[in-house]
Amino acid sequence: MSASLALTHLVPLAKEVDENKVTPGVLGFIVFAVMALAVWGLMKSMNRHMGKVTFEQDPEDKAAGSGRAERSASGTPKAGTGSGGKAAPAKG
Repeated sequence: MSASLALTHLVPLAKEVDENKVTPGVLGFIVFAVMALAVWGLMKSMNRHMGKVTFEQDPEDKAAGSGRAERSASGTPKAGTGSGGKAAPAKG
């Protein structure tokens, strides 16, 4: 009963809509809905990929075993570093 009452009140409002007014219409709604679904899918995919990322650094044992010494930008070994990148006491 209340639905028919509501419709009788809305019908006069629908006639008051200006027909010269430009609105996005159904096509605008469809484009917006597709874009919203695409963003939702991308966010879901990003969450899945970010879940696979490990933020832990490699253990220092692997770095020491590779035999690479820590070097500065010029290519020379940094002062105070020994094997494995650990600080060594200064020799004097």
